[in-house]
Amino acid sequence: MKKLGYNHTITASYIAYTVQALVNNFTPLLFVTFSFNYGISLDKIGFLVTINFLFQLFIDFIAARFLDKIGYRTSMICAQLSASFGFILLGFLPDIIDPFYAIIISTLFTALGGGLIEVTVSPIVEAIPKDKKHKGAMSILHSFYCWGQLLTVLVSTLFFIVCGIENWRIMSFLWACLPLSNSIYCFFIPIRSLNEKAKPLPIKSLLKNKLFWLFIFIMVCAGATELTVSQWASALAEKNLNVSKTVGDLTGPCIFALLMGLVRAFYGKFTDKLKIENALLLSGIIGVIGYLMIALSPVPFISLTGCALSGIASALLWPGTLTLSAKSIYGGGTAMFALLALGGDLGCSLGPGIAGFFSEIFGQNLQIGILFGIIFPIGIILGAIIYKCKINQ
Repeated sequence: MKKLGYNHTITASYIAYTVQALVNNFTPLLFVTFSFNYGISLDKIGFLVTINFLFQLFIDFIAARFLDKIGYRTSMICAQLSASFGFILLGFLPDIIDPFYAIIISTLFTALGGGLIEVTVSPIVEAIPKDKKHKGAMSILHSFYCWGQLLTVLVSTLFFIVCGIENWRIMSFLWACLPLSNSIYCFFIPIRSLNEKAKPLPIKSLLKNKLFWLFIFIMVCAGATELTVSQWASALAEKNLNVSKTVGDLTGPCIFALLMGLVRAFYGKFTDKLKIENALLLSGIIGVIGYLMIALSPVPFISLTGCALSGIASALLWPGTLTLSAKSIYGGGTAMFALLALGGDLGCSLGPGIAGFFSEIFGQNLQIGILFGIIFPIGIILGAIIYKCKINQ
């Protein structure tokens, strides 16, 4: 068998990020179906989202200590197998035991897979020897979350239209094949550890580093800037344009994900042309403009254009901060990536929550809620400026 090179490592990592998008976006497509078929109340269904997020957050937290011990390859394979098993369980378990608890169990397995993917794949890609072929791999890697989101929504929607929503179990089994096949692929790819490049800093030393806390702050703002709009984009499209739920999903989240993925892929190809800190600053400014367009415009088209701008603004925040932190904190290692992912996931929960909270206060006015979320792209601008001031001292 021909020895696999690092191009295969990157390909497996891209597939893994597609799986993570599948984990986060497939089950929500079935929420209404679960409610109708199994009589599960909407508040219980909303609890499934919380479980998925909290468990991934928990994995981010503990991974800082155990990931180096079990190794990247073991973690990568276990992540794929767990996600696959979760989708298989989702396909048959609700017909055997209480449907709500069955869906919770399957969600825990897919969330375990998604959490491990998040904290494992970025350090794997960062540890790959950099040459002209591999430059920008981090940004392109994160674009595959966007492509995965698009793939999940479009393929699943097409399947439901052609085969009927009542056959959703078959779609769940089919999706299980993607992480299962990638887990086999991961047995054969070369994988380096970040510890081979530099002796990792102890977590205590990392926590004493002021620059590390600046990156944590930026990651919180990055996660919140992205998810505040992406989570509410469908509702915005549906409310502003008075279109069907299907059209709302396709014009809201899909456009957001498409533009975010295109920018990540473009930046990955031209990463040498723009410094990361400048890209973060520019992204924050575009984010502020996008949020203002969403929140203040009475014209639906302009609000949707604001959603598109927010997708562009969000594109480089997460991968850019990870790359900048690896460049700035020598020996940060796996623990740093895991803790930064924890900060990003915290922002992913905080941003949409704040938008929803203030929307409710102002009479379910979602535009006002998103206006309060503008503090997060402003935070990106401040974080980038502080970083530039520190490195220029």
